[in-house]
Amino acid sequence: MIEVRGLTKTFGSFKAVDDLTFTVQPGIVTGFLGPNGAGKSTTMRMILGLDKPTAGSALVEGVPYAQLDKPLTTVGALLDAKWVHPNRSARAHLQWMAASNGIPKSRVEEVLRLVGLSEVAGKKAGGFSLGMSQRLGLAGALLGDPKVLLFDEPVNGLDPEGIVWIRKFMQRLASEGRTVLVSSHLLSEMALTAERLVVIGRGRLIADTTVADFVAKSSESTVRVRSPQLDALRSALTSAGLTVREDGGADGTAALLVIDTTTDQVGTLAGENGIVLHELASKQGSLEDAFMKITGEDVQYHAEGVQEIMGGAL
Repeated sequence: MIEVRGLTKTFGSFKAVDDLTFTVQPGIVTGFLGPNGAGKSTTMRMILGLDKPTAGSALVEGVPYAQLDKPLTTVGALLDAKWVHPNRSARAHLQWMAASNGIPKSRVEEVLRLVGLSEVAGKKAGGFSLGMSQRLGLAGALLGDPKVLLFDEPVNGLDPEGIVWIRKFMQRLASEGRTVLVSSHLLSEMALTAERLVVIGRGRLIADTTVADFVAKSSESTVRVRSPQLDALRSALTSAGLTVREDGGADGTAALLVIDTTTDQVGTLAGENGIVLHELASKQGSLEDAFMKITGEDVQYHAEGVQEIMGGAL
């Protein structure tokens, strides 16, 4: 479990994380979302003891990261896939990590197999593609067989097959009772991966809820309907108090979008008014729609050099 309580981090006059409180439970994948500059990476760094909070606390399995005796056996993390020394082989890098935490060398070969790097284990990490570096970072995170895992943009550089693989892999880790926190800008992928979301903006908590509830509360559902009697249909719908918008569709065919209703309601109204329908389809809101709507006011721009002041750590 990860417990964040009143976590705050300031850099000079800039508040990167602002009184942030949330809990990441074991057994599910929790997505950590927010616009660029929201404070996600800074929060993860504080959870891992890499940055010192200005106020508040971050606990892993009930204690601060710095108090863990052999941290790799409790927490695994992938924050920067390219931090590996370029002249070390993948195997040598993992063996060094294993030695630092008293992990047997045999575990190195196990994680190399798990992430599909056995065949290139002897090659220098500096020559790896971003996708291969991500896999090596994942191997390092898994090295101590930890209960808690943090991943920052883990699918960067992966091809579609790799993205599906890591999605299923993270879900499997969670199904084993581990705590999995993953940050990503690929919202369509996060919708397929996570069960729960922690959403922040400008360092503040915006939402801590399930994916389904976040989408339901933060986006609109619509019904798309086409008819040769479009004017009569529009009149019937608006007379029933429904909100209607024009929708040309991808093929340019005239249609209507009916907001926050059901196909049953639209179909019944059409039938009662003797209106022929050529299309009646529902469209549920997406995680991307919900995210854009709820975080629109919290996008952080860096035109005045804030990111340079932060050293890019946001």
